[in-house]
Amino acid sequence: MAFTVNVAGGPSLSCEEPLSGLDVLARSNPAATGRVIAWRVNRYLRTLRWTLEDDADVAFVDTSSFEGMEIYRRTLSFILVVVCRKVLGESLLVRHSISDGYYCEVASGPVGEEAVGRLRQAMEDLIAADWPIERVVLPLDRARALFERQGNDEKASLLRWAAIDPIEIYRMDGISGFYYAPLAPSTGFVDVFDLVAYEEGMVLRFPTVASPKVLPPFRVPRKLTGVFREYSRWTEVLGVGTAESLHRLVAEGKCQELILVSEALHAQRFSRLADEIAGREEVRLVSIAGPSGSGKTTSANRLRIQLRVCGLCPVTLSLDDYFVDRAHTPRDAEGNYDFEALEALDLDLVNEQLESLLAGREVSVPRFDFLTGRRTSGPTLRLGPGDILIIEGIHGLNGRLTEAIPKERKFLIYVSCLTGVNFDRHNRTSTTDNRLLRRLVRDHRLRGKSPEATLAQWPSVIRGAQKHIFPYQEGAQVMFNSALPYELSVLKGYVEPLLRSVSDESPSYGEAQRLLAMLRFMPLIRSQEVPNLSILREFIGGGCFDL
Repeated sequence: MAFTVNVAGGPSLSCEEPLSGLDVLARSNPAATGRVIAWRVNRYLRTLRWTLEDDADVAFVDTSSFEGMEIYRRTLSFILVVVCRKVLGESLLVRHSISDGYYCEVASGPVGEEAVGRLRQAMEDLIAADWPIERVVLPLDRARALFERQGNDEKASLLRWAAIDPIEIYRMDGISGFYYAPLAPSTGFVDVFDLVAYEEGMVLRFPTVASPKVLPPFRVPRKLTGVFREYSRWTEVLGVGTAESLHRLVAEGKCQELILVSEALHAQRFSRLADEIAGREEVRLVSIAGPSGSGKTTSANRLRIQLRVCGLCPVTLSLDDYFVDRAHTPRDAEGNYDFEALEALDLDLVNEQLESLLAGREVSVPRFDFLTGRRTSGPTLRLGPGDILIIEGIHGLNGRLTEAIPKERKFLIYVSCLTGVNFDRHNRTSTTDNRLLRRLVRDHRLRGKSPEATLAQWPSVIRGAQKHIFPYQEGAQVMFNSALPYELSVLKGYVEPLLRSVSDESPSYGEAQRLLAMLRFMPLIRSQEVPNLSILREFIGGGCFDL
């Protein structure tokens, strides 16, 4: 039966026989900035091994996109899983992101440089051989039995909790893996990488959207590493390292205890942070920075309360109120408003008012209306002789923002949900996705934005963070991890209806489906259990702070 394949930016192909994405790619030869690594079939993200037998509209996904680069990362991770099993007889543990890579360990303990060198060589050999990565669909019972035979009981148990039948798995060189999104069709598609020994494990290094053909420099983020170690200790205390263990806690009726202990750990961290600031008598300005969706506003308010306990008189100020009117907002390369750019703020007014406030002068602070996109007059504010000013915003660590204030009078804090509960030992939860889910809920609730609008804007938000925020994070005196081990399970109840409202005609439909597929592996936790001072309340509502 004849059918037609319409290729975005390419030809329409008349077909008589079934065609895979690789076949269509060879016949259409589309122009691509990066390496084509997957495709969208009628807006659904698919591996290039997916076969067409009917009319379809398709678009190829390359590594110039964040979506394509995530496929690249997943594929390299699977290759490392395979060579760890083949070369060392070990199970790989993917821990967290670090300097454009993943920090990984092996289950038995520390791994040295010699072993890492053997793994790197095995990866290079496998990639040079362009080994196929097969997509296989199995019934749930067979998939679970397969992973149990491989010694991966945790993954088998997670599949049972998620109750998805049948299951799409990937197979390479006799090893099977499960990922909630597609992989590249063969190993030769991911030939730019490195594997370096680091601490007790190794870092699997990737190219980036900005540098798809050459690895960026490896910079060891010392402060971030400390945050990740602290979070690992947290998850040990809580007994939740993966989604599977989270499912078990929910099934055992231990949600409330998990939430209370998680929030108590946050409270303890805020208490220590306030003590450190109170011990520096010269500090008059505390600047809290972090990317969108990191929980800066609630962090500022909780720190304010804790500083009151220390006998200080803090006042909070949001830098979001210093946005220029939308008509004057700079635009990015694609012509969209670039709210992440430093120039989206009225820098002159920020510096003028900060200097005046710290000098004890009264100022009329602005208020920004996100619905109208205009700045209006707000209340007047004056600081007393011993008061501390807390400002929060994405650019809080950029020196240009507070250049009028002497360095010794400033205390800089970087806040973000830096890590979370992974799905299983091979599938980490993306901190970028975590922030996106937070923002989807908040933008819909407070700013009247549709999920499509937030999803469409998100790539620009990521680019802005990489350019304007992340380069300054190591300049902070303190990093605060705002992630909560239970939060994806709470966000699930809010964000799933939003994502399901995205029409299959929307350009954002495929991304909405990807996020829905990810959330299927998280249990649902009722929001009623979340305390009203939780950082999570900044996004889901019902908090005790005025946002």
